[in-house]
Amino acid sequence: MIEFMSMKRRVRISKGGQISIPAPIRHRWGTSTVMLDDEGGRLIVEPAADDPIAAAEGALAGELGGLDSRRLRRAAREDERIAHRARRVV
Repeated sequence: MIEFMSMKRRVRISKGGQISIPAPIRHRWGTSTVMLDDEGGRLIVEPAADDPIAAAEGALAGELGGLDSRRLRRAAREDERIAHRARRVV
């Protein structure tokens, strides 16, 4: 049976809007990237792959075989540019 480790911590938000995730929690999850999910009454912080394309490439290798990671990275960068421009317009 896998035992769940609760590591709830109280942290402050800096004037610049940043928080520090304590080292034991960062090391436990082994990533420097997180996803934030604002659910209205609570904020969920979940570990995310540092390189989502490499993670997908490994996870989908059997299903997609000839996955072209360079093409995926170009498409991801272009999507990010489009999203950034859209945020500036609003």
